[in-house]
Amino acid sequence: MSQEGYPSEPGTGERIRDTAAALFRQEGFNGTSMQDLATAVGITKSSLYYHYASKQALLADIIASTMNLVIPLVRETAAATDLPVSGRLHRSLVLHVEESILERDYVACFAEEGRYLSSDFMAIHQEKKDQYERLFRDMIEEGIDKDEFLAQDSALAAMAILGMCDGLIRRYRPTGDRLPNEIATVFADTALRGLGQPGVDRVAVTEVAR
Repeated sequence: MSQEGYPSEPGTGERIRDTAAALFRQEGFNGTSMQDLATAVGITKSSLYYHYASKQALLADIIASTMNLVIPLVRETAAATDLPVSGRLHRSLVLHVEESILERDYVACFAEEGRYLSSDFMAIHQEKKDQYERLFRDMIEEGIDKDEFLAQDSALAAMAILGMCDGLIRRYRPTGDRLPNEIATVFADTALRGLGQPGVDRVAVTEVAR
């Protein structure tokens, strides 16, 4: 906040990051040039390079900003002692989906454009991504151990759930009649039902001849 009590204008670095995240989501990382970005921000290309040495460094910073915001929130929720694991997982998924909606430019860069990172940036990105997925995997495994969920491959289950949630990034339209929290709750409800409860009969699936 500024001294007058009004929100301060974002600095140039923040404007660059916000604009880049939006352009990367809309046009793709490879479809956006540094000149495109400089024009959109309203600065010279040389000024842009003053803040970021390369487009790779900019994408890495966007992804790091996303993970540094979301990981602590989910980690805190996963460690809560006042909820059963199903409640913690549900709350974590609501947080995940809400952030995917509210910060969809940033989350899209993490979920979709991260594959374009060079090897040095990719190693850091993959480590953070693995840490994040592990939070959900650990909750699923705890739920299985406590008979809150059906026995299953926790890694595949976490991958499926997060993949379902991340699919919203491209399909969400802010003109819809559902609030972000309502959408997030539906996704979390669906994920928890998919994990099942002991004693629930699964539908028999027969192999289809190819």
